[in-house]
Amino acid sequence: MKKDTLLKLIRFALPYKKRFIVALISMIIVGALTSALAYLVKPGINKAFIEKDKRFLIVISISVIVIAFIRGIFSYIQNYLMVWIGQRVIMDLRNKLYEHLQTLSLGYFITHRTGKLISHLTNDMMYIQNAVTYVPAHLIRDGTTAIFLTGVIFYLNWKLALLSIIVFPLLAYPLRKFSRKMRRRSYRAQEEMANIYNLLNEKITGIKIVKAFSQEEREIDLMRDANKRFFSSVMKLLKTAILQRPVMEFFTYTGASLVLLIGGLAIIEGEMDVGSLFSFLAALNLLYAPLKNFANVNQEIQQAISAGERIFGVLETEAYVKDVENPIEFKEFKNEIVYENVSFSYALEKIDKDSFNIDSVEHDLKNINIRIKKGEMVALVGPSGGGKTTIVHLLLRFYDPVKGRILIDGIDIRNFSLKSLRRSIGFVSQDIILFNDTVKNNIKYGKPNASDEEVVNASKVAFADEFIRKLPYGYDTYIGERGVKLSGGERQRIAIARAILINPPILILDEATASLDAESERIVQEALDRVLIGRTAIVIAHRLSTVRKADKIYVIDKGMVVEEGKHSELLEKGGLYRRLYELQFKD
Repeated sequence: MKKDTLLKLIRFALPYKKRFIVALISMIIVGALTSALAYLVKPGINKAFIEKDKRFLIVISISVIVIAFIRGIFSYIQNYLMVWIGQRVIMDLRNKLYEHLQTLSLGYFITHRTGKLISHLTNDMMYIQNAVTYVPAHLIRDGTTAIFLTGVIFYLNWKLALLSIIVFPLLAYPLRKFSRKMRRRSYRAQEEMANIYNLLNEKITGIKIVKAFSQEEREIDLMRDANKRFFSSVMKLLKTAILQRPVMEFFTYTGASLVLLIGGLAIIEGEMDVGSLFSFLAALNLLYAPLKNFANVNQEIQQAISAGERIFGVLETEAYVKDVENPIEFKEFKNEIVYENVSFSYALEKIDKDSFNIDSVEHDLKNINIRIKKGEMVALVGPSGGGKTTIVHLLLRFYDPVKGRILIDGIDIRNFSLKSLRRSIGFVSQDIILFNDTVKNNIKYGKPNASDEEVVNASKVAFADEFIRKLPYGYDTYIGERGVKLSGGERQRIAIARAILINPPILILDEATASLDAESERIVQEALDRVLIGRTAIVIAHRLSTVRKADKIYVIDKGMVVEEGKHSELLEKGGLYRRLYELQFKD
């Protein structure tokens, strides 16, 4: 998994390989110049200080300044290019993730927490950004530096060089153990951060309920608990990360001490000059520095791998509902919509229905047969939880049936492209979703290129134009998150205007007036009566007074059609519809 995740991240960097090559060359130059500075210690000490050569001292000093200046230029080039590549990779990866999320089926968002998805786009991306930006720079620059410095110390004294690098293989085992622990603990810490994101998203959007029921203290305690769990996970991760450095320093300082001891004895015995020893120690110190820094690099790598596993887990999730190969464009609704022996189960939508006994699982819808002719208004009524909303969601292909099929003009809707099918269906639900944008842009959401005249005409049909013009900036007024600055009836009328602006031949109204007061309901119902003229409509309603004029009423209970007919016919049957009607209209 570790190797696969790294390879996937590398693929996102491949489009920028030219810049990376320039950065690589700069890193090599920086490494070479760093080694040159270490080597200059030997002639600097021997000639300038021991032999007291003033002219050579000036040359060495100028050389150090020139090398440092050139090194600084290439260091800047390398750092800038790696930061640029890192930012571009994260931009591409975030765009790819968000794009993929838009293609996933509705069921995915029901089973996955919003806060966790937000965490993927923010917190996880931060870890990957750090790794992409800094890890290659550390590994390549420090690696090339280490190669040059290894050459320097072998040139100065090959025996001491062999002694000093004996620590390298000794570091392999603890690094491997640390890596495993950090990756596992990093994954857990990122999961706990996702829980915090989810809690914030859920409670801030539901702040009215929190305050209405005076549950502020409870929510504070929940956040404290979530933060405590995150703190515990992070400290376990940091404990492992912090322990890496002293372990690595112990080995490197042990190697340096042995070099100092043996080199000092060699100077005393006249086998080595002072300049060579100090030059060797300078090079060795610079050589060990990357090894000690690798503790931080390793931490960034493990955190990026954990974050990458989570992100690629989403990217590799396939949509349950998707276009067939060479789909048909839905262009015109001519005759009828038919539900033909349709069954559906939320529990089964993820599995391979061809290799699983679907009859062994409880179905949410069972053998639904409904026929809706062009121009008809068909109502779905019945007790809550009976499956009415699921029926219309299947027409929109939010889900697909596990048995049976839905036909439009004799064609299975799975053969139509999703985009063309959904653009032909207007949808107004009880749970109105508006965006923190202007009234105009909310109405134009389904048809961004609509003219102002089209927006106004749709608003007039929805009885929304009058109240919109009274807003502070009319159609250019921002309405707040989820339309919080508007009343329920106003939000509903904007949603109706949004639905009819695309001029759909099929209209779905899912409890469109259920949560409104009497006056708002009257206004919205008048708007709906106007909207329904000349359109095929499926209306879901608890209030049976709103469906008396329906051409046909289907009574849905426990996932089945238990009755069908006109309002008067169903009353005469004396079944469930009549009982529901009498409960609503009894004196």
